Amino acid sequence: MASISDDPGGRRRITFKNSDREHKTIRLGKVSRRLAEEVKIKVEVINAAAIHGVAIDGETAEWLSKIGDAVHAKLARAGLVELRKSLGPKPQGALGEFLECYIAGRTDVKPRTRINLDSARRRLVEYFGEDKALEQITAGDAKDWAIWLNGRYARGTMGRTIKRAKQFFQAAIDKELISKNPFSKIRPPSQVNETRKFFVRQEVAYKVLEACPDAEWRLLFALSRFGGLRCPSEHLALTWADVDWERDRFRVTSSKTEHYEGKAERWVPIFPELRPYLEEAFELAQDGAQYVINRYRDRNSNLRTQLNRIIRRAGLEPWPKLFQNLRASRETELAEAFPVHVVCAWIGNTERIAAKHYLQVTEDHFAQGAATQKSGAQNGAHYAKTAQNTAQHGTRTEHAPNEKTPGIPGFSAISPGFSAVCKYPQGDSNPCLLAENQTS
Repeated sequence: MASISDDPGGRRRITFKNSDREHKTIRLGKVSRRLAEEVKIKVEVINAAAIHGVAIDGETAEWLSKIGDAVHAKLARAGLVELRKSLGPKPQGALGEFLECYIAGRTDVKPRTRINLDSARRRLVEYFGEDKALEQITAGDAKDWAIWLNGRYARGTMGRTIKRAKQFFQAAIDKELISKNPFSKIRPPSQVNETRKFFVRQEVAYKVLEACPDAEWRLLFALSRFGGLRCPSEHLALTWADVDWERDRFRVTSSKTEHYEGKAERWVPIFPELRPYLEEAFELAQDGAQYVINRYRDRNSNLRTQLNRIIRRAGLEPWPKLFQNLRASRETELAEAFPVHVVCAWIGNTERIAAKHYLQVTEDHFAQGAATQKSGAQNGAHYAKTAQNTAQHGTRTEHAPNEKTPGIPGFSAISPGFSAVCKYPQGDSNPCLLAENQTS
């Protein structure tokens, strides 16, 4: 069964469950109740035929052949029909219809991207109206729309929406519907929100781990904080066959980067902090288990809501971006001990993206900077005294190349910073110590 919902401004939408029990929505826009009822009945007929694997009746087939491209595109986006191969000589010049046809035709994008395209479409239609002609939208209108966005959405959302608008209207230029892009001179604000960056310290992470209800949740959290995986896509794709225990590494399959050549998968070390939780889950796995994470594979599982509860159970306040902050914290740590190209290969992003969205300045950096300043003052006094002695007595003090710098315990004169920044508990397997030994 399908149902009709009334939205603000006289807009209506139809919701139903498809053969996979997924909730689908068809936004009709401003239409009469009678027309919405007509579409609802046809949606129920088409969906029932798909569920039972039978052909639709002749009346419904005729109805489909006569409806406009915009409504047909909405049905196609909901998975009820195939997108029309030909939309006529050109898509119609009305904003709403053009955007519907454009998004329905982007069969090459991932579901998340499609959702983002649809969000941008709604913001354009909400401001300009579905019937606004593409060629009537001017550069001044575009500026007014950007101001309107600024009063309603966060900077990141505003930036993404403006980029999508440019993309839509460039497609209209390519189809020769318009001659210039009215959004071309609108500069989107930065999508980086510094206030939402948060470094999750390891002592905080271990408190959360103690509050996790089971081994799978501990591993979910550890894979994010200590493995730097994207949650949930990379967690749910991980199989036991991907874990190479002999070489201390595991393979991560990434749906986010698979469309880039050579970026469909990457190898990540089994870091010392991650190993206990991976081994625990392996010991508890049933014989023949394929996936590392089994209990939370349902698409409707709201991991963020559950993690919020776990964090509060640990007596802590949730941080702004629950899983992304965990991943960024790991990359920030690793960047202190390993070359950035190595860290990006493990985390699965580029140096530009890492610098823009992931790497952070932590409280430890300030503490180390202050310690360095104090050490510099001590060193200055030390060498001033040495120079004075040399001038008075003609003596010279030699320093060994690997001599520890006075005043900063754990810092080497050749490889400063490793042991003071990385706090790995497993002695000989400490990658920071290994890196320091290799350079000394």
